[in-house]
Amino acid sequence: MTHPAEAPESRPDVGEMAAGAAPAPPSLAARLADLGPRLVSSAILIAIALLTLQIGGAIFVLAWLAAALIVQFEWQRIIGGARQATRLAIGSAALITAAILLGTWGPGLAILTLCLAALGAARVADQGRRGWGAVGILYAGSLIISVVTLRMSWPFGPRAIAWLFAVVWGTDVVAYFAGRLIGGPKFLPQVSPSKTWAGTALGVVGGALIGSLFLAVVGHLTRIETPAPSFAPFLLGLVTACVAQAGDLYESWMKRRFGTKDSSNFIPGHGGLMDRLDGFIAAAVFAAVLGALRGFPTTAEGLFHWM
Repeated sequence: MTHPAEAPESRPDVGEMAAGAAPAPPSLAARLADLGPRLVSSAILIAIALLTLQIGGAIFVLAWLAAALIVQFEWQRIIGGARQATRLAIGSAALITAAILLGTWGPGLAILTLCLAALGAARVADQGRRGWGAVGILYAGSLIISVVTLRMSWPFGPRAIAWLFAVVWGTDVVAYFAGRLIGGPKFLPQVSPSKTWAGTALGVVGGALIGSLFLAVVGHLTRIETPAPSFAPFLLGLVTACVAQAGDLYESWMKRRFGTKDSSNFIPGHGGLMDRLDGFIAAAVFAAVLGALRGFPTTAEGLFHWM
């Protein structure tokens, strides 16, 4: 029994304890609250992407030209500043010209056109936004050049684009669910507050596995195997998934730099097209550059030929 003179210090009441306690972790339902809008927007974009990939030709080019034009619009909108309409006009004209040149003269003249347009946009932009205005045109242009160059590459062009879909979409899906269900420490919270180490790591591995599985299934169904040992597509998928995650982080950093949460309201209730394509743009550019540098007759063949 405690003597009154030795009575313990008074304990805080329940209200005081609640006020100082750490907030309870969000419920599973709260962590998956944005799943519905993501599923709807993703289903629509996936259907369009797969349909245009299957059709190919001018339809494929026009679809990705439209995407590049929207990305360029969103970029210039984010950075703001003077003469935004002029920058948009310069960039749009360059993107349309580049798309036309890709089908006739290849990527060389298309890249030159975009570089000249970037210089023009930098010239008309105000101080502090000249570099950003130029990069916006090159960023959107890199999307149309990389996907069209890969798609036109015989014989693995369509397979290369579909493999990119599998890797990037697989990475995003696995990272989303792993991050929400496992949680844990954040990955670069100052850039992207929602990314976790668990989600990022499992997303990269999951995207590489899904990409490898896709190549194996398609090779079996078409009886045209990808000329590479089994471990090569997985390693290529790992690197590509990492590049996709880096592209996502870059866009997040860029938006934070200009104090913007979403690139636009193009997808109702779910942000802009640039928010959905940031990882894919980085992955597509990486795949196109890697394939082109390997010295094979076509870009897609250079991407997949590892014998």
